[in-house]
Amino acid sequence: MDPMPHASPEETPPRPPDPAARDAHGGEVVIRVRDLVTHYGDRQILKNVSLDVHAGEILVIMGGSGSGKSTLLNHLLGLLRPTSGVIEVLGKDINTSKESELTEIRRKFGVAFQGGALFSSMNLLENIMLPLYEHTDLDRRTMEIMARMKMEVVSLSGFDDLMPAELSGGMIKRAALARAIVMDPRILFCDEPSAGLDPVVAANIDDLILDLRDATGMSVVVVTHELESAFKIADRICVLDKGKVLTIAPVDEVRANPDQRIQNLLNRRTEEEELDPEAYLRRLTGEKEP
Repeated sequence: MDPMPHASPEETPPRPPDPAARDAHGGEVVIRVRDLVTHYGDRQILKNVSLDVHAGEILVIMGGSGSGKSTLLNHLLGLLRPTSGVIEVLGKDINTSKESELTEIRRKFGVAFQGGALFSSMNLLENIMLPLYEHTDLDRRTMEIMARMKMEVVSLSGFDDLMPAELSGGMIKRAALARAIVMDPRILFCDEPSAGLDPVVAANIDDLILDLRDATGMSVVVVTHELESAFKIADRICVLDKGKVLTIAPVDEVRANPDQRIQNLLNRRTEEEELDPEAYLRRLTGEKEP
């Protein structure tokens, strides 16, 4: 039996503030990362990453391929254990939490995966209802009503019986958002929410994320490489490069940052790597760094 108390159909439980940290300005910090280090084997991926996510803000994480964006997201979701460092989500250290404690924490956030991650054997309504099946004891009729309410929010009303294979790319993205918010999370994580969409549909997804944040006050963490989307939705942008944080700042400050690596990312310029003959030879021979 699921030990967590559930809402009755007649009322929505209040969400009192968690004993999360406070930043220097007194605002609530819902995610706190300090000196995060991660290795895949001998390869270091994240190098002393530190950041905060504040209540009600949209933080966009950007960086080139291999910068560590996805690895950082997996850490925030509690899917990876770091080599060292601290990750606190809603006041709980998820690195030291037991699996049962992680489950309780995860109930307070939603995840919209890059490819939608819809189950091909379930229709649209069933896919969106899935978190309610897994984490509540509500009756089916109540779950259907709650799921349809979220479908209304993302403009998918009336498509209950469509299967994932019958959905367009934009509909899949919106369905993923509907499922992510069906339990009214405090934190929403979005992995490349507008990737692969045409500009008009991508703009609609951006507007939807902004509307959800404004309507619910939830915090949103978005991983994206879409510059136009990042500039539109972000309150702050975290720029990663080779596992290091280059800056965390509002959009205008990121645009004006003189760091050449940031400007290369924003202007889609490639970096010319200086060739070290000895390092090049080691790569060819498969030798490790001395």
